[in-house]
Amino acid sequence: QYPFGRRLPCDIYWHGVSFHDNNIFSGQVNKFPGMTEMVRKVTLSRAVRTMQDLFPLEYNFYPRSWILPEELPLFVDEVRMMKDSDPSWKPTFIVKPDGGCQGDGIYLIKDPSDIRQTGSIQSRPAVVQEYICKPLLVDKLKFDIRLYVLLKSLEPLEIYIAKDGLSRFCTEPYQEPTLKNLHQVFMHLTNYSLNIHSGNFIHSDSVNTGSKRTFSSILCRLSSRGADVKKLWSDIISLVIKTIIALTPELKVYYQSDIPAGKPGPTCFQILGFDILLMKNLKPMLLEVNANPSMRIEHEQELSPGVFENVPSPVDEEVKVAVIRDTLRLMDPQNKKR
Repeated sequence: QYPFGRRLPCDIYWHGVSFHDNNIFSGQVNKFPGMTEMVRKVTLSRAVRTMQDLFPLEYNFYPRSWILPEELPLFVDEVRMMKDSDPSWKPTFIVKPDGGCQGDGIYLIKDPSDIRQTGSIQSRPAVVQEYICKPLLVDKLKFDIRLYVLLKSLEPLEIYIAKDGLSRFCTEPYQEPTLKNLHQVFMHLTNYSLNIHSGNFIHSDSVNTGSKRTFSSILCRLSSRGADVKKLWSDIISLVIKTIIALTPELKVYYQSDIPAGKPGPTCFQILGFDILLMKNLKPMLLEVNANPSMRIEHEQELSPGVFENVPSPVDEEVKVAVIRDTLRLMDPQNKKR
C-alpha cells in the first residue's frame, strides 16, 4: 500500500474509493473519473429515465422513479392521477437517500404525504421509486443479486460480466407490504449490512444455504423447477449493457476532462456491482449500481454483544476471488495471452 501515492510507474494502480490521482501518466487505473457521481441514485435515475423517454420498451427494467425534492409536486400529481384512473391500485413506494449506502435512510411509504418532510430532504436529495411487490421468493424469502461487471474501456465500449454473483437474502419471510409491516426492514430490504444485524441471519459454510449464497446455486434451483435460465441470463446481460450505455455519454465527458486526448495519462477500467431483483415472472429489475462494491472475503461474526471477529466467508471467497483474478487477467498490461 502507498498511502501517499507512488512516483515510480506501475502497470496497474488499484485505488480504494475513487479516481483521484492526476500524477499518473501511464499504466491502468481501476477507477473511472466521475463514476462515483454517475451511479449515485439521483444521477443514475436521471440517466436511465432519459433513455426510458427515448426507448420505453428497451428500458422497462428500472422502476418508475421521481427525484426529490424537485419532483415532489409531480410525484404527488401522478400518483393521484393513477389512483383516480384505477381505484383498486394500492401502491407502495420506497424512498432512498441519494448518497446513502448499506440501506442507510431507506424507508417505505404508501402515500406521497408520508414522505418525511424534514429539513434534510431539502439538503439531502433522494429518489422515490415504485416498490416491486411481486419479487421471486426462495425459501419464502426475498433476495437480490449482486453481479460484478467489469467496464474494461469506454472507447471502444467493452463490458464483461462475471459468471457468478452473490444472492443476498432477507431474514424474515416475505409478505406484501401493508401499513402494519412497512417498517419491517428484515422483510423488505435485502441489504446485507442491515440483515447481518438480524437474529435470523445465517452465516453459511456452503454456497447454497444461509443468508448469502452464490447466484449460480439459485440458478440451479430455478433450472430444476423448469425455469428458462438461458433467457434469464440474456435478460440480465441486456439490462447491464443498456444501463452502461445510459451512463456512457456523461462518463466520456468526465474522462476527457481528467485525461484529455493526446496527453499522456492512464487508461481506466472499473469493477461495478449491479444490484438486481428478480420478479416472480423472472424479469430482472435494476435496483442500483455500486461504483465501489465490497471485495471483502470475510464476514463479521458477533461473539458477544458488541464484540465482533472476522471469519472467512466461503461464498464471498468463491465469487470475489474469481472476479479480481479474471479482472487482472483481462487487464494484463503485457497482453500475454495465456
